[in-house]
Order: sequence, then C-alpha cells, then structure tokens
Amino acid sequence: MRRFRVACVQFAVRPMDVAHNVSKALAWLERAATELQPDLVVFPETISTGFHPNMEPGEFWKLLEPIDGPTVTRVASEAARHRLHVVWPTWERGDNGIIHNSAALIGPDGRTLGVYRKTHPFPTERVYTTPGTTVEPVETELGRIGMVICYDGDFPELVRTYALKGAEVVLRPSALLRDYEIWSLTNRARAYDNQIYFVAVNSVGADAKGNYYFGHSMVVDPLGNIVSLARGGEQMIAADLDPATRGKSLVQHLDDRNPGVYRC
Repeated sequence: MRRFRVACVQFAVRPMDVAHNVSKALAWLERAATELQPDLVVFPETISTGFHPNMEPGEFWKLLEPIDGPTVTRVASEAARHRLHVVWPTWERGDNGIIHNSAALIGPDGRTLGVYRKTHPFPTERVYTTPGTTVEPVETELGRIGMVICYDGDFPELVRTYALKGAEVVLRPSALLRDYEIWSLTNRARAYDNQIYFVAVNSVGADAKGNYYFGHSMVVDPLGNIVSLARGGEQMIAADLDPATRGKSLVQHLDDRNPGVYRC
C-alpha cells in the first residue's frame, strides 16, 4: 500500500431514475476530482436507483443492467478521464432473473479491476438479492483493497477474511438505516479488529419505499479513530491513508491471534 487520498461522496438519489442519478453522480465526481484531488472516489450502495425499488422482483430485474452495461461503461469513461479509481455500487442484473447487490472497482484507465457481490443481504432485500460467494481483495496500484456492502459490515468474519488475505483497506458502500451508533460502532470495530483502514460511505435522502438514510460517511484509521466524518446531508469528505499508521500499535491483532482456540 502507498499513501493515497480517498473521497467519499454522499448525495440524495431520485428513486429509480437511473439517468438522473448517474448524471448527478458524475457531476459530484467532477467536483471531487477538482476540489479534493483524490486517488479513489467511493459512492454509496445502489447509487443508480436507491436501495429499495418498491416493485416486484421480476419487474425490477427487467430494469437493471449487467455490470458491464452502459452505466458502468459511462462511469468508467469518466474515471479514466479524471485518472481516478472509482467504486460504483449498483443493483446488478444477472442471468435468469438473478439480481446481485454489487460494487465495481474501476481503475484509472477505465478497466473494471474487481466486482464484489454482497454476501450478507439485509432482511428487507432478500426477496430480490442472490448472495455473492467470493471474498478476494483487489490488487491496485494504491494497495490491496477489499469491498463489503452495508450489512456485510456487521460480520467480523468477513472483514477478517479480507485482512487475512492481505487487504490493507476495506470499503463499505452502504444504505444503512438503523442508527448512527451501530454505524459508528461497526465501522470502528472492523478497522480496529483488523488494523486496516475502513472507508464507509452511507446514503442520504429517501428511496422508492420511503426509507430515509442519514449519511455520516466516515474514514476510520487502523487504530479505530474516525479521521474524517460527513454530516447528514449531501456532502463529500476526504482523507489521506498512510500505510505507516498500520504499524503504530504495540499490539498486532493478526499476528497475535491464537487460532487453535477458535474452533467451534
């Protein structure tokens, strides 16, 4: 991992209006690139449509695109123009009616470097979502990056798997509804447990079901400190991730584990 700057962009979508939301996201991407000069920009979960579609799964599937469809292609073109890494989270159309809650990591040349599919769907999305099965960090010029999506962040085993596979940063695009205390607790715990940077980007505004999201995107360092925090409205924040911070603790959680006692 090298030192790099990450930007978190949270804005309110127009529910189920993909064209509007993509145009708005790319305007925010332009602004982030100009004002914050990041190496990586992360958007919230299901940014193309909002989280809950409020329609039947079959009808919803027909409205979606595969991960290599026109929307991600357009985002990739802008990532290449700005020479940025971009994480684009979206509902993904799979084969035969399958829907994934996914996040694509796009490189500064416009190539898709990796795709993560949410492995722990939230109870209200299970009628739509087929869980992913792959947990592999993505090798980038910035470092080794893992991705989880929203409810995934409640599961210590998932982020620990990434850490054991060498992830130095884990990203958590989210549409988290519950409360700030849970959001802050799980973000800080996942960072501190594994002594990694944890970048959590939450939605704001309403989705098609009328759920309202509270934002407060944050960047947490490997010591569990919140180093950048957004408010509850449309906003972007940034933080510099320094690999030296990972070595500043006397304890080293991954090295100090005693796996023999964890069997159950």
